[in-house]
Amino acid sequence: MVDGSSRTFSRRDFLQTSAAVLAAPMLPGHALGPKTERVVLVGFAGGVRSKEVLGTPQNVPNLMRIARAGVTFPKVRCENVGHYGAALSIFTGNIEALGIRDSERTTNPTLFEILRKDGHFAAGDVWLSTASGAQSRLFAHGDHADYGSAFGAQVLDSDGIFNVEFKKLVDSFGRPKADSDADRAALERMGQALDARSATAAADAARQRAVERFILDELGGANARLAGPGAADAKAIRVGASLLRAFRPKLLGITLQNADTAHSSYNGYVEVIRRNDEELGKLWDTIQGDPTLRDTTSILVLPEFGRDANLNERNGLDHGDGSDDIMQVFLIGAGPEMPRDKVISKEIRTIDVCPTVIGLLGVKTAATMKARAIRELRA
Repeated sequence: MVDGSSRTFSRRDFLQTSAAVLAAPMLPGHALGPKTERVVLVGFAGGVRSKEVLGTPQNVPNLMRIARAGVTFPKVRCENVGHYGAALSIFTGNIEALGIRDSERTTNPTLFEILRKDGHFAAGDVWLSTASGAQSRLFAHGDHADYGSAFGAQVLDSDGIFNVEFKKLVDSFGRPKADSDADRAALERMGQALDARSATAAADAARQRAVERFILDELGGANARLAGPGAADAKAIRVGASLLRAFRPKLLGITLQNADTAHSSYNGYVEVIRRNDEELGKLWDTIQGDPTLRDTTSILVLPEFGRDANLNERNGLDHGDGSDDIMQVFLIGAGPEMPRDKVISKEIRTIDVCPTVIGLLGVKTAATMKARAIRELRA
C-alpha cells in the first residue's frame, strides 16, 4: 500500500524499485546438466502447414538456418483437437481434447510445473511469452492436484504485461513510455507503489541492470509499437528475446497464433509465416551472439497442427479435411546436444516434445505423461 508521503520518484527510482520486485523471487535453481542448460520452445501455432515451410524454404530462410545448425523432423503427427487443445498438448505431453472455444485449464501438469516441482526450478527459471490471449496464458499451469498454480510459469502476453500484480498497476496508472515527460506523473505513482512492495527486496547490480533494460524495452520501447499482420506473434518473439537477454531462464515457452488468418486469406497467412521467420531469425541471432546462451541453449520450433490440402471459397485454408496436410507437421531443433544439418525421417508426435524438453533439462518425466522423449534429437 502506498503511503501518503510527498516523496518524488525519478525514472531511475522506478526502474530500480521495479528491478527489485521482479528480481527478488529469482533464486538459483537445480544443478544444471553438462550441455543444455536452457531451452526455448516455440509453438509455431495458428495452423501452419509443412508445405509453406519445409516445402517452400524461401518463405523461411531463418528457420532453414536453424535447421542447418541442427535437426529437422519432417514427419510429426498431431491431433486436430482445435488450436487450444493441440497447442496445449505440446506443453503437457498428453492429447488435450479442449476445443477452440474452451477456456478451462488442463487436468495434466504442464512442463513448467514439472520442472518447478520435480526439478526444483525457481520461479524465475520458467517463463511463457504468448501471442494468443487468455487461452495461451492457461498453458502456464494446469489444475492437477499435485502441481497447479504454485508451480506455474511466469507469463507475459504479447503486450508485455509482466504478471497479474504488475498488470493491476499498469491498468491503474496507465502504460507510460519510459522516456516521455508527459507520462512522468504516472511513472512516479507506479514507482511509489512498487517501492512500497519492495522495501525489503534486494537485487544484485547485474540483475537490476538487466531488469531495467527489460522494462525499458517492453513498456517504452519499439516492441509496444509493432503493428500489422502478425504483430502479436512478433511481439511475443521479441518479448522472449528480451527475457533471454535479461533473465537467462532455463525454459522459455513462446506461443504464436496469427497464422490462423489463413481461414480468410492464404496470402495473409504466408505473410505471417514470413514475418514470424524474420523474428525467429532475430531470436536465433540473440542466442548465437551471446557467448553464454550460444553454448548452452537449445531451441525447438513446431506447429500444433497444419491446414487443409485445398483452398476454401475465400481463397484461404481451413483445418477440417483430415488430410496429412493437417495431421503431419514438422519439428526443427538446434542446440549443443543435437545433430547438425540432419534430417530424421522417423515419425514422432507433437506431444513427444514435452518429455524431450524435460529430459534435456535433466529432470525425470512425470507419470502423468503419455508421450516419450525423442531420443534421436540428441547427437
